[in-house]
Amino acid sequence: MQHDLSEIEKRTVSVKQHLESLKSPFREKFFERKHAYVLNQKATKELRGVAGMYVVVVFSAQRCKDCAAHVPVLTLISEATGLRVRVFGGLKKDVLSSVRKWRIPPSPQEAETFDVEKLPLMVIINRSGEEVGRIAENPKKMPALEEELLTVVRSGIPSWHKT
Repeated sequence: MQHDLSEIEKRTVSVKQHLESLKSPFREKFFERKHAYVLNQKATKELRGVAGMYVVVVFSAQRCKDCAAHVPVLTLISEATGLRVRVFGGLKKDVLSSVRKWRIPPSPQEAETFDVEKLPLMVIINRSGEEVGRIAENPKKMPALEEELLTVVRSGIPSWHKT
């Protein structure tokens, strides 16, 4: 599926704006994680070299424990590499519906388009608007989010660009 990056840009906020918009006590938990986390420098350096080729679209909720663990790390990654990270925040479950999981406002319609089941959902999209991978809840292959992102983007890097 091809995604319209300019439309996503209009309907989201940067990961930094998202963190700054959080309310207490969630804001403190997110910022505590951001200040405590230390990025893997090797992975960060490699991500910096390809950051302009991708956008990470994140679905998040402030009450989500895994979001509090990973969204602040995405802020650090974005700041260190220039990787664009855009957030659909404030998702809320519709516990009364068996059809739609994220219907309650401010949950965006994109939650359905991107088939969001678990949070956070991090969708990695190339400049052409094609999804190259996704990470749901927690990194599966690596101990660090930046390493998992690197694994995903490596699979989408054209062979002429690989070193």
